[in-house]
Amino acid sequence: MGIRQKSGKIDIKEIKATTTLTGEFLRKKQARDKELANIIQGKDKRLLLLIGPCSSDNEEAVLEYANRLAKLQEAVKDKLFVVMRVYTAKPRTNGTGYKGLVHQPNTQDLPDLINGIKMVRKLHYRVITETGLTTADEMVYTSNYQLIDDLVSYHAVGARSVEDQEHRFLASGIDAPVGMKNPTSGNLNVMFNGVYAAQIKQNFIYHNAEVETDGNPFAHVILRGAMNENGQHTPNYYYDCLLKVIAHYEDMHLANPFVIVDTNHDNSGKDYLEQIRIVRQTLINRDWNAKIKQYVRGFMIESYLEDGRQDKPEIFGKSITDPCLGWEKTESLIKEIYQTLDD
Repeated sequence: MGIRQKSGKIDIKEIKATTTLTGEFLRKKQARDKELANIIQGKDKRLLLLIGPCSSDNEEAVLEYANRLAKLQEAVKDKLFVVMRVYTAKPRTNGTGYKGLVHQPNTQDLPDLINGIKMVRKLHYRVITETGLTTADEMVYTSNYQLIDDLVSYHAVGARSVEDQEHRFLASGIDAPVGMKNPTSGNLNVMFNGVYAAQIKQNFIYHNAEVETDGNPFAHVILRGAMNENGQHTPNYYYDCLLKVIAHYEDMHLANPFVIVDTNHDNSGKDYLEQIRIVRQTLINRDWNAKIKQYVRGFMIESYLEDGRQDKPEIFGKSITDPCLGWEKTESLIKEIYQTLDD
């Protein structure tokens, strides 16, 4: 057989037992989730920041970052709502390389997915209970959703998954915001078809049973740039691109139109310093055009303790995947966004 079982069946209740939110922690998460829903619906006019490491590879470095971010969130909370990226599964174009905490809870050891799942829950749980922030993660594997559904407040469907029917259908049953990225080709129709599919009711087989969903009115778009046939990066955060996205929203009459600009990936060409300029330009576009200001209400920013990236985890808090803004530049950028926004 081409597939060989390496472990016993996963006991979900057992895995969740020690990392389930209760009492004041649960109430605080529920309150922040309500605030996030109000932002997506336009009832709360604050700007959404989805910010944090490209991949959460080191528990203590992520917690150090989270504690710094929580203090900054408190200082800017009247204009900005921060959800921390705690991305624990890393999609790989060719299937090789580091695939995230869920695969390797210790980057120096061989894959260990059972302990990886436990570490993923522990990390989200610690960020929430120790800092008060709520978290976002990327839905790389639909089968893993039930393992973090009670902890994660925001789910992203990446460029390689947005065209996948199961991701779209599962997104339609999630009771939380789901951001759908444009595919690597940049095709807006693919992205908007994903949002439409996520917003309506669906029926499918999930965990060996037929299920039906209610539809997710909080599904929305994330612009992450594209790559053309020559391998060149093609940004899609420019003024005219934003107007095209808004026109798609208006033509399709989707619920809760909301646009997030991903400042890294093919928008920046993975030049992490470009994220600063992209934020600045988008803020100018928002001030220049009332529709852009109405629709474009969030940024996704890749940020960690140290600037750039490294091949091996030698420097504490430096990315081992895509390059990130270091903390000093991150703090400065968030304060700049805050000062730029209207009172």
